[in-house]
Amino acid sequence: MFNFTPTPQRGALSGDEYQPLKGHIHKFLVESIEEEQASVDEWPRPLLRRYVDQKVHDYIQRARLPVNQREMEALVGELIDELVGYGPIQPLIADDTISDILVNGAKRVYVEKRGRLEETGVRFMDDRHVQRIIQRIIAPLGRRLDESNPMVDARLPDGSRVNAIIAPLALDGPCLSIRKFRKEPLTGGDLLAYQTLSDEMLEFMRTAVRNRASVLISGGTGAGKTTLLNVLSQSIPPEERLVTIEDAAELSLGHPHVVRLETRPANLEGQGEVTARDLVRNALRMRPDRIILGEVRGVEVMDMLQAMNTGHAGSMTTIHANTPRDALSRLELLAGFAGFSGREDTLRSWVASAIDIVIQIARMPGGERKVISIDEVTGYADDKITLHEIFHYDRAERRFSRSNTFAVGSRSGEGLERPAGGALRGGYHGR
Repeated sequence: MFNFTPTPQRGALSGDEYQPLKGHIHKFLVESIEEEQASVDEWPRPLLRRYVDQKVHDYIQRARLPVNQREMEALVGELIDELVGYGPIQPLIADDTISDILVNGAKRVYVEKRGRLEETGVRFMDDRHVQRIIQRIIAPLGRRLDESNPMVDARLPDGSRVNAIIAPLALDGPCLSIRKFRKEPLTGGDLLAYQTLSDEMLEFMRTAVRNRASVLISGGTGAGKTTLLNVLSQSIPPEERLVTIEDAAELSLGHPHVVRLETRPANLEGQGEVTARDLVRNALRMRPDRIILGEVRGVEVMDMLQAMNTGHAGSMTTIHANTPRDALSRLELLAGFAGFSGREDTLRSWVASAIDIVIQIARMPGGERKVISIDEVTGYADDKITLHEIFHYDRAERRFSRSNTFAVGSRSGEGLERPAGGALRGGYHGR
């Protein structure tokens, strides 16, 4: 059993003393549970709290430790999180105002709130403590993280996306990144309230989606691509059948007829991997009206473009790029990596015929997200894909604007019309 070393009475614990004390009590608690063969994982929360409270109280009394009531309550709560939760970051996971949790080793934990990163006072005991919490996250998923496999992607039961990387790749201790899953998906009204876009832009995009325009959402990491994809999907008519494909399921469409598919990494023997390309190909056999690919980043681009060109108009995906032109160039690049062996002009024409609308979203220096442009793909001419900007965000004046003219005639022949009075009429009607 644990060996107690009495400590002389004095004032409240300092910050440097608190973490070691927590480590000692945690060890004592684990030994007690093992000795008593207590099934704490199955206990209701009130029973677990009474048990831990009693054990902590016994330890502190027998060791004559100078712990006040506030520290006692904090110790009990944190030790419960260590036993059945995610340790020091459990309160951050439970905080709905936090969108990202970033652990850089044992002593530095950051969160993103309202678009801004800030350092927290959360600390782990040491790097082994960080790695133990990472293992607790990935163990139920059958994922492995060790020196031979030092990177892993996973997700929490609530859908939050997790990435972890350890030594020898992470030089300053284990790193953990959690992109939290929002319980209540944002709506178009929320984006208007946050001034992410204008009323006219939102109505245009909704009309484009309803009329089966194929949409590519472009932006950097954390720009809000998946959020915008979620919002746009809410405009898909309820009678249509959707198939979503993601590496880590984040989309929450609220649509009555959705089939959700998720990729799978290889197992410990290197077998059983299911890629996004595998799922796109399988989705084509599932009679979808639209395919929604969470992000295009590899060889699946070929199958996605083919789907958009062969009866699945209105499909949507996202891509990492800084401008609409860069987004289309990246599609070409990925197609090349996927083994496309035809002529360059054939590939560009194929991309141009697949994508109708490119929406560029960005995170501003202050943390807010803005839809900074909406472009129509008008075709292919003079060896390049032609784009026509419809809406634009002026960063200097901090306002949204629309172009004075729309492209004359889309591929459907219906086009984007502006009557003499200047009001948008009808929106985009797809192919």
